[in-house]
Amino acid sequence: MVAVVDPLELVVVAFAGGAFGAAVGALEAFSLAGVLVVVGEAVDVAADGLPGPSGDPAALGSSGLTALTGLGPLFGPHVAFAGGAAATAFAARQGYLDSDFDYHEAKHVTAALGPRADVMAVGGAFGVVGVGLVAASVRLGLPFDPISFGIVVSGLLHRLVLGFPLIGTVRGETPLDMTPYERRIRRPPRADGGDTRRRFAVEPWLPGQSDPARAALLGAVVGVVGAFLTFRTGSPFLAFGLAAATLLFHCAGVERVPVTHHAALVSSLAVVGLAGGAATPAAFAAATSLAVALLVGAVFGAVTALAAELAQRLLYAHADTHLDPPAVGILVGTSLVVLLDLAGVFQQSLLPTLGL
Repeated sequence: MVAVVDPLELVVVAFAGGAFGAAVGALEAFSLAGVLVVVGEAVDVAADGLPGPSGDPAALGSSGLTALTGLGPLFGPHVAFAGGAAATAFAARQGYLDSDFDYHEAKHVTAALGPRADVMAVGGAFGVVGVGLVAASVRLGLPFDPISFGIVVSGLLHRLVLGFPLIGTVRGETPLDMTPYERRIRRPPRADGGDTRRRFAVEPWLPGQSDPARAALLGAVVGVVGAFLTFRTGSPFLAFGLAAATLLFHCAGVERVPVTHHAALVSSLAVVGLAGGAATPAAFAAATSLAVALLVGAVFGAVTALAAELAQRLLYAHADTHLDPPAVGILVGTSLVVLLDLAGVFQQSLLPTLGL
């Protein structure tokens, strides 16, 4: 871990990060991480100190401010966002949330929970869990992004620990069926975490981008953006940071702002692999053409977006709490990057490869 080596210090920092995420809101904390990544990458690009094999493996191989802040043990998504999501579920269970949110309040990850001691304690505890999960993933060399692994497993754990169903009850014809929401079918009211309203039978994550064709198109477009920025700047994290930062608008209530950071990150990492692990614009240009990089970015962006959409249908729409579909999409997308690396098609060092 960058700048934090003592285990006790790491626990304290991670607890503070998770508690911070609970207080300000999970998505707000994630958006802040995006801003910090943009700042960190801008500093690195300006100084030509771009990521390389010497970066922090627990922060996706990033270095400098990005590894210390945006992807690190304080504001990293596996800490502040995951801690905030767990705290939101706890607050809903305790009946602290009573808003006009359309879904179960435990999914209300834009809700700032403020300085409640018990809520911040839950967020802090899951911040520590997130750091532990990422450290375990790195140590084992699991073949995907360790940060997204931490977010997904933390989401499953907070469901189990807080007494929520792991998957939920399927109310469509199949788990993939979102038509009950389209028909505005509602389920009977029940007392659960203070929420007695008639919820939608199915609660799709971001209905505006849940159509597979639209999701794939959006993913491809963002994949091109990620590929271009990576090719021209040498930074595989800049597009991710920009996409994550745009969620500040979502936090402000602009509902149709799309969520795209997963496609941005995976497309960028794919371009790095395509170019043999290159970390400068000159090295990218020597290894491949911009046209090929853009095509690869579009493909990986679309695949990642479709994986996230599948995840929301299986793990979010029927459940009561937020389990992050983009994090699942990143897991799938980065697994494909590693698979191609092991097959000799790509060459990269930012993602673990089981020590192979």
